[in-house]
Amino acid sequence: MARLLVLVNSVVLLLFGSGMFLVGANRPPAPVNVSVMHLRADSATVSWEVPEGDIIIGFSISQQRQEGHMQRFIREVNTTSRSCVLWDLEEETDYIIQVQSIGLYGESQASKKVHFRTLKKTDRFPSNNSNQDDPTVQGLDKSRHLQTGEMIIIVVVLVMWAGK
Repeated sequence: MARLLVLVNSVVLLLFGSGMFLVGANRPPAPVNVSVMHLRADSATVSWEVPEGDIIIGFSISQQRQEGHMQRFIREVNTTSRSCVLWDLEEETDYIIQVQSIGLYGESQASKKVHFRTLKKTDRFPSNNSNQDDPTVQGLDKSRHLQTGEMIIIVVVLVMWAGK
């Protein structure tokens, strides 16, 4: 009876152990070169690179304040993007971020932690080229007003949405 119990335990350990090993082997590598750019008082852009050769279907970003409590967890699937804009940050606050790749068989290990501090609202970048590469500002005409046709489309969509 004791031999049977040892045999069953060994088989269970072998089956579950090898399954976990295979799943772990298929996980994508952790993102590298994680950096923060376009830093402002209330937003920042996180970018990263993923080693070639693995199928990546998305990413996860954990964002927390330096003092410890979790603030936000962002998960994007079906994207090839290698950057993400973090919104609604507090000014002059220290944050820690980590990025994970999402593959077909699970998530990678987390990237190395990146620390950054948001600016004061009064801090400004020089105006000459500060926003040229910022995806949140490209193509934005701040003086442009909505045209009548655009307003009609917005109202129709809202009415259709409210009618459901």
